[in-house]
Amino acid sequence: MKDFYISELLKLENVYLDYPFDESDWAAIRHNDNKKIFALLYHRNGNLCINFKNRPEWGTFWRGSFESVTPAYHMNKEHWSTVIVGGDADYRQIMQMIGDSYSLTAKKGKKK
Repeated sequence: MKDFYISELLKLENVYLDYPFDESDWAAIRHNDNKKIFALLYHRNGNLCINFKNRPEWGTFWRGSFESVTPAYHMNKEHWSTVIVGGDADYRQIMQMIGDSYSLTAKKGKKK
């Protein structure tokens, strides 16, 4: 399942796969241009988990809507959430969460 989500996320424009930690289980999907992570995939307690960035109000929404979405493991709890794959959030909803994270972490245009 992890490989499936990695391959789906690598279809996004200008991204790459990285393994930034000594533990090879933690896969990061980053933007090419600014190197920012928008998704971290790893196994915890026998579950595939994905950390994603969110605006605080959306984090509150996702966590209130799905039991499988919690404050992010090992990340800023206000700006990052964790979704447990196979829980009550389906593929489409998970991809929407990660899509928002992708947009939030994308390189911003120069200010005029």
